[in-house]
Amino acid sequence: MPPATIGGTAISRKVAAISESATLAMDRRAKALRAGGASVISFAAGEPDFPSPEAAVEAAVKACRDPRAHHYSPTAGLPELREAIALKTRRDAGLTVTSDNVLVTSGTKQAVAHAFTLLLDPGDEVLIPSPYWVTYPEAVALAGGVPVAVPTDESTGFRISVDSLERSITNRTKVLLFVSPNNPTGTVYRRAQMEEIGRWAVAKGLWVVCDEIYDHFTYEGIQFLSLPAVVPELAARSICVNGVAKAYSMTGWRVGWMIADAPVIAAGINLQSHVCGNISNVSQFAAVGALDSGLATVDHMRAAFAKRRDLIVEGLSRLPGFECVPPDGAFYVFPSVSGLLGRKVAGRLISSSLQLANLFLEEASVAVVPGEAFGAAGYLRFSYALGEGEIEEGLVRLERLLA
Repeated sequence: MPPATIGGTAISRKVAAISESATLAMDRRAKALRAGGASVISFAAGEPDFPSPEAAVEAAVKACRDPRAHHYSPTAGLPELREAIALKTRRDAGLTVTSDNVLVTSGTKQAVAHAFTLLLDPGDEVLIPSPYWVTYPEAVALAGGVPVAVPTDESTGFRISVDSLERSITNRTKVLLFVSPNNPTGTVYRRAQMEEIGRWAVAKGLWVVCDEIYDHFTYEGIQFLSLPAVVPELAARSICVNGVAKAYSMTGWRVGWMIADAPVIAAGINLQSHVCGNISNVSQFAAVGALDSGLATVDHMRAAFAKRRDLIVEGLSRLPGFECVPPDGAFYVFPSVSGLLGRKVAGRLISSSLQLANLFLEEASVAVVPGEAFGAAGYLRFSYALGEGEIEEGLVRLERLLA
């Protein structure tokens, strides 16, 4: 078999098979159009539009002047950051952990990649609820595993069940990925559902990777719960990932972490020692500043997102061909646009949500991410992590286009 190539250059087949992140690709297109003078409203990127907390910025400035931050630091993370993360995890997730259960990573995306690298041997299967964040299948495949989508839809509130998991499990299944609140659907699981799923995973002897990056963004009194806290007997076979990117609007600082039993963390430290050594010290000190500052900025953002959620759900529900389930959490809506498929929009016959997303960008200067990127054709993802004025303008543009 000939080697894989890109632009005539031989690279590994594993890397050649990777697709660019669809969310970042659409955001990149929107930014390129803006740079060219276009007025683009982007619902594409999952990035809060708030500044990072002042406490984080001040901690970073101080760290820049501290010689301790100018040199290598522990691979597992700064001791004070690991302790702050353990405290945050005990407070918010209800998990009994210490700093020995924490590995600091370069963003939560690296924590996801580390988790699958730690757990998977070639051919091991991972159950991934679909729709899914675009990176999960790629991270599984890069680790040598096989991603297995477990479909969900509006009829189940985009939630997996033990029945759907039973239909997908095989003798090669090793890991269940559990995401609540979910990206792209905004689904948040309730305690009874989590108990059933967690006990099923225990009975099957599976590992569970829990992505909890949106833990602070739930609405209408719905509570975030951590699966290993709900089902404690699962804790020894769980890896929970999180970070400061979303809750503290620190996407660019690149600080995430994984929470697991100490032996798993020790293995993760060995892995990370050959990947990046240590995470940027300035960013780590900024994360300490953010976590130590409390939840005032987080609560402010959540209140703003709650208003934006109501605004965009109401606006999208008015658009012809759209069906929009109000999300329980995160800051995305994932409407079905099946009512527009097979119809003409702006003179073009629309056959897919991918085609519709491209049309929105080209004809209305509105950027959204097509459902195909999340394993769910016939849907679009809208982030509402942008100002109310921009949301309203984007909705007006779409209303005009679809009129």
